[in-house]
Amino acid sequence: MSGSTKFATVLSRAVVTPLARLLWRPRIVGRRNVPKHGAVILASNHRSFIDSPAITLMAPRKVSFLAKQEYFTGTGLRGAVSRAFFGGIGAIGVERGAGSAAQHALDLGLERLEAGEAFAIYPEGTRSLDGRLYKGRTGVAWLALTSGAPVVPVALTGTEDVQPVGSKVPRFAKVTIEFGKPLDLSSFGEASSGRARRHATDAVMAAIQELSGQEPANAYNNPPASIVERVKQVLRRDDPTTAAIEPD
Repeated sequence: MSGSTKFATVLSRAVVTPLARLLWRPRIVGRRNVPKHGAVILASNHRSFIDSPAITLMAPRKVSFLAKQEYFTGTGLRGAVSRAFFGGIGAIGVERGAGSAAQHALDLGLERLEAGEAFAIYPEGTRSLDGRLYKGRTGVAWLALTSGAPVVPVALTGTEDVQPVGSKVPRFAKVTIEFGKPLDLSSFGEASSGRARRHATDAVMAAIQELSGQEPANAYNNPPASIVERVKQVLRRDDPTTAAIEPD
């Protein structure tokens, strides 16, 4: 970790965390369920843009997560502030996309886990716009079965009120962050098995749903696609259970 990154991390913890607690008045449940040391995956539902900062600032240890590359490529003072903030709260810049881009994103997460760090992921892929909990993509299972890391299910409530979809300015609202008991997915099989990844992911989503109380959608959360994108998906023969991650 570079000196500037260390400084940004300390600044985030010292300044941003107290401010977040003031604005969100968070209720944090199950902090002891997050292992203090070693690799661990935090698998959360996804309701708002602020979900990642909420998890990383309120977790009992440093957590990394994926964020779109644009947060790190800006210029001038605004770009510098963006890089410092997102770098300080553990964001990893990554390009959006499916296929090789999605696998690259997973590989970045795997690197953090192999280094014994905590990594947060949203199995739904993208934010839920209707409040329901969507079917999980199998990237979370691939990471867990490949790294051997336990998975801590996380339920966020109220973040959708702090910053609803389309809103640029956060609002005052009470947020609840609940960390569930760690899940050992090794009994489901090898990471190379599609069946093992599917069943392991379903177990993670069931744990998240039990914590959040959300209505299961029983479908994937696929954002509207243009006709061109649909044709590309057919030509690629995309598997809806592939390990995809959609960074905010």
